Amino acid sequence: QVQLVESGGGLVQAGGSLRLSCSASRSITSMSVMGWYRQAPGEQREWVARIMSPGNTNYADSVKGRFTISRDNAKNTVYLQMNNLKPEDTGVYYCHAIAPMTQYWGQGTQVTVSS
Repeated sequence: QVQLVESGGGLVQAGGSLRLSCSASRSITSMSVMGWYRQAPGEQREWVARIMSPGNTNYADSVKGRFTISRDNAKNTVYLQMNNLKPEDTGVYYCHAIAPMTQYWGQGTQVTVSS
C-alpha cells in the first residue's frame, strides 16, 4: 500500500504560479506512471499531466506550455509546476500513481485562481 499526500495548493491571482508536491509513503521507482488530475466544482475529474518512469511527459492541451511535471525518485516526490494560472485552472488537484496490478490516489489539494 502507498499513501500519496499532496501539498502546495492555495489561492493565487490569475497569471500567478504554484508548485504542487505529491509525496509518497514509499519508493516511487516501481510506479510506471505518476500524474496529476483535477476536478472543478460540478465537473468530472480530468487528466492534467503524467510522467513515465523513463522521464517522458505528457500534458493535456489546456495546460501545455504552462505546467511542468517532474519527479524526484530520491525524495519519493512528484511535482507540478503551474505557471500563468487561469481561473479555469481552479479545482481540486489529485496525485495519481500506477503500479503493477494497482493504482493509487491522493486526497487532493485545492487550487483557486482568482480573476
